[in-house]
Amino acid sequence: MQSLSIGPLALPLAPVLLGVGLALASWLATRLARRSHPEQAEAAGNLIFSAGLLGLLAARLGHLLLNAEPYLATPMDMLDVRDGGWLMPAGVAAGLAWLAWGAWQAPALRRALGVAALTGLTLWGGATALLGAQSAPMLPALPLTDLASGSALTLRDAARGRPVVVNLWASWCGPCRQEMPMLAAAQQGETQIGILFVNQGEPPERVRAYLAAEGLALREVLLDPGSAAGPALGSRGLPTTLFYDAQGRLVDAHLGVLSSASLQARLRALRPPA
Repeated sequence: MQSLSIGPLALPLAPVLLGVGLALASWLATRLARRSHPEQAEAAGNLIFSAGLLGLLAARLGHLLLNAEPYLATPMDMLDVRDGGWLMPAGVAAGLAWLAWGAWQAPALRRALGVAALTGLTLWGGATALLGAQSAPMLPALPLTDLASGSALTLRDAARGRPVVVNLWASWCGPCRQEMPMLAAAQQGETQIGILFVNQGEPPERVRAYLAAEGLALREVLLDPGSAAGPALGSRGLPTTLFYDAQGRLVDAHLGVLSSASLQARLRALRPPA
């Protein structure tokens, strides 16, 4: 599962789970500290919260350092945290280091901080693993129609044994329209990875009219008239972009607009070694 639907709103699931885990850990630290050292209870909760913020900063910086080249080409993308670029091991390490320093400074809070941090990390990690298992781990044989030829094929057939990027989109979706020119440019320059544009629920004439009006010369545009791809791939929001290796295994996924630098970083990770 990649997203959480609340009425018409679709939220990326990963930050929701992280926020819930952080809020629970902060509340638990405050509650435990209040039992023995009520004067420091608020400080305990604040320390958990600040550790989470520091961890997020470290996770973002770690991702930027590992993928410096594409981000240096478009520096403003460094600030666009919507692209989902995070190195979570670096974030967890930085957050725990901050908590260890806080516990060393305030010995009376060590038990509250330790229990709260362990509980938050366990619930966050467990929920992430459990819900991740509900996503399609392999590229499904989802029936689609090729826009160019009108022939029927499956999503697995369209991959043709290559690493592929699967972009779920629709012409009425503003964020989809925003990222489409960037994805089109990437498709034009990419020789090793297929970029499949899977339209959700629109008739072929509407798709052709939109592409012509926008001047988008896309290859491998596939039609999903029943909008079955989203539920099958674990996401009900648009745009959703999923990354599969040559064996059809899900490697990464993103709900929302991708930045150019984030796309290039993901493509580099997906590209077969020379």
